[in-house]
Amino acid sequence: MSSDVRTLPTGFGRLWTAQTVSSLGDGVTHAALPLLALTLTRDPMALAVVTAAGTLPWLLFGVLGGALVDRWDRRRTMWATDAARAVLLVIPAAAAALDVLSIALLAAVAFLLGLGGLFFDTAATAYLPDLLGRDPALLERANSRLRGTQTAASGFAGPPAGSVLLALGRAVPLLADAVSFALSALLVRSLPAPPRPVPQARESLLRQARAGASYVFRDRLLLGLALRPAVGNIAFLAVETVLALFAHDRLGIGAFGFGLLLTAEAAGGLLGAGTASFLGRRLGTGTALTCTAAVEGLAVLGLAAAPNPYAAGLALAVCGAGMGATMVLGPSLRQAIVPAHLMGRVASTSRMLAMCAAPFGAFLGGWLAAAYGVRTPLCAAAGLLLTMTAVTATMTGNRRVEAALRAAAAAGPDHPESRDPVREGAL
Repeated sequence: MSSDVRTLPTGFGRLWTAQTVSSLGDGVTHAALPLLALTLTRDPMALAVVTAAGTLPWLLFGVLGGALVDRWDRRRTMWATDAARAVLLVIPAAAAALDVLSIALLAAVAFLLGLGGLFFDTAATAYLPDLLGRDPALLERANSRLRGTQTAASGFAGPPAGSVLLALGRAVPLLADAVSFALSALLVRSLPAPPRPVPQARESLLRQARAGASYVFRDRLLLGLALRPAVGNIAFLAVETVLALFAHDRLGIGAFGFGLLLTAEAAGGLLGAGTASFLGRRLGTGTALTCTAAVEGLAVLGLAAAPNPYAAGLALAVCGAGMGATMVLGPSLRQAIVPAHLMGRVASTSRMLAMCAAPFGAFLGGWLAAAYGVRTPLCAAAGLLLTMTAVTATMTGNRRVEAALRAAAAAGPDHPESRDPVREGAL
C-alpha cells in the first residue's frame, strides 16, 4: 500500500485530507438533519421535502453548472464553494439555538448546500484527472482512497458523532459541519492550480452545456454509467426518506441506534471501495458493475424483510459494499475516457441525471409510506434496482469498456475528437 501512495502526487494528499475533513462534517449532518426534522414533524411528506430539497439544484442548474466549471478555475471553485457553505450553516445553527428552526428553513438550507455541492463535486471530478495525468490505474487507486476515507468519515465517525452532538444541542452538529467546510476550503486553496481548459470556440454557455449533455446521450457506455446512479437514486432516496421512521417504528431503535445503523452501511461501503480495483481486475469493470448493481437490489430487499436491527444492519452493510465499489469503478472509468475540455460538463450531466431522479425517489418513498406502510418503499426500491441491473448490463459490458479505453488512449486527453461516440459506433 505504501508504494501505491508514493506514486500519487503530493497535491493528491492535500485533496484527500480536505475531502476527508469535509466528509466527517457531512456525516454529522447526515445523521442530524433527519433527526432534527423528526423533532419538528412526523409527517413523511414533510420529511421528503427536506430530503428532496438538497437534490433540486441538480435539476435546475446541473448542466449549466458543468459548463461554468469548464470555464472557471477548478481549484478556486472548490475552495470558494466550501467557504460559502461554512457561512451558510451558521444560519440554521443560530435558528436552532434560538428555537425558531422550521421545516421550511431546513429545506432552504438543504437546497443551498446542494447548490454548493453541485459546483464543488463537479470541479473536484474534473480536477482529479488533471492532477493525475488521466492515468486509468492512478484514477482508480485515487478514487478508491477518496471513496474509502469519505465512507469512513461520513459513515463510521460522522453519524454516531452527529447523534452525540445533537444531544448536546440542536445547533452543535450544524456548527461542526461548518468548521469542516472551513478547514476543507483552506486545504483546497493550497492545491496546485491546473491550467484552465483551452476554449474550443467562442460559444454561448447554453451551447456549451448542450454539447456536454449531447456527448453523454450519444454514447451508450456513458449513458449506461449515468443511468445506473439515476435509477439507483430513485430507489435509495425512497429508502432514505423513511429510514429514520422505519428504524424507529419497525426496528425499535432510537437516535443513537440510528447512527449505528448508518455506520453499518458505511462499513460495507468501506469494504466495497477497498475491493473495487480487485473486482475490476478479476471480473472486468463492466461485469463488476453489473454484479454490484444486483447486490444492491438484493440487499435492499433484505432490509425490507429484516426482523430486527441486526439483520437490518447486515443488509445495509451489503448494500453499502455494492455502492462503494460502484462509486469507485464508474467515476474512474468516466474520468479515463472523457476529454479534459468536456470533463466538467460530462460529469455534471451524469450527476444531474442521478440527482434529478432523487426528488422523485424522496416523494415516492414518502407517498408509499403514507399510503401503504413504511416497508413498502423498501420493496419498491429493490424492484427498481434489480430492473435497472438488467437494463444497463449490456450498456456497460466488458467489451464496450475495453474499446472505450483503447480509443481514449489512442486519441489523447485533449483532442477535440477523442471518444466521438458516433465515429466509434457506440450507438
